[in-house]
Amino acid sequence: MAAASLRAFGAKVPDWLRRGPWAPLASGFCSRVSAGVGRPEPGPQPTTVRQRDGIRNIVLSNPKKRNALSLEMLKSLHSDILHEAESKDLKVIIISAEGPVFSSGHDLKELTDEQGPEYHSEVFQTCSEVMMLIQNHPVPVIAMVNGLATAAGCQLVASCDIAVASDKSSFSAPGVNIGLFCSTPGVALGRALPRKVALEMLFTGEPISAQEALLHGLLSRVVPEEQLEEETMRIARKIASLSRPVVSLGKATFYKQLRHDLQTAYHLASQTMVDNVALQDGQEGIKAFIQKRKPIWSH
Repeated sequence: MAAASLRAFGAKVPDWLRRGPWAPLASGFCSRVSAGVGRPEPGPQPTTVRQRDGIRNIVLSNPKKRNALSLEMLKSLHSDILHEAESKDLKVIIISAEGPVFSSGHDLKELTDEQGPEYHSEVFQTCSEVMMLIQNHPVPVIAMVNGLATAAGCQLVASCDIAVASDKSSFSAPGVNIGLFCSTPGVALGRALPRKVALEMLFTGEPISAQEALLHGLLSRVVPEEQLEEETMRIARKIASLSRPVVSLGKATFYKQLRHDLQTAYHLASQTMVDNVALQDGQEGIKAFIQKRKPIWSH
């Protein structure tokens, strides 16, 4: 379990991590990225990482295999997202990919009967942990998509808080065409898209364009390919300029209230507003507005 893994390291278990029902994997924990420039281990890595000015860029770096979410890739992505998650130097995460395919989903070679059900369970549980970690993470996570995102790759996009894509991108859940229904991608798609849109994708396996994905809510923005990085970084820099405690509190509450009825949701959100006002940065922002000056955030 996540808490047990962290306690084994003698670390305090953060509240945001307790919200997830499963364990972050101890494997590779916080091993490949620094608060400044990423320091990869010797040999090729499935992901590369760099961090600057509060923005962590995680890049899926296996274009020869269409950035398939192999177990190795998932563990690497998990470690990169989790690393120093509570550091005040981290304000926002961007997930992007090398090559023309953002991610083709699971590595089907890992899902043959040669591997067996225990290995298969590890693959799907690890994938689910990564997706939940994104939502439970204290900072916003942005997907920057330039190309095809299919199956678990589409699930990854749907799981991010914000998703920006180039107009050449497309999205699909094609598992049904090979006899493997996209049940786990359906969890994320069913929460990001209207039910009938999600089910058409799942039942037919047919792709939707970036513009269709934007129309139905899978994406936040669609821009020309040459503007993709600029627009994504504009959003990331804006978030990074704001108070991390305020953004983290707001993100956690947004997802928490969605699970409740309207009355309970307003009760939770109202209490959060009270807590927000009591924050150092809450008071700083109010005083700065009244005094007509820029706020100076604690971090």
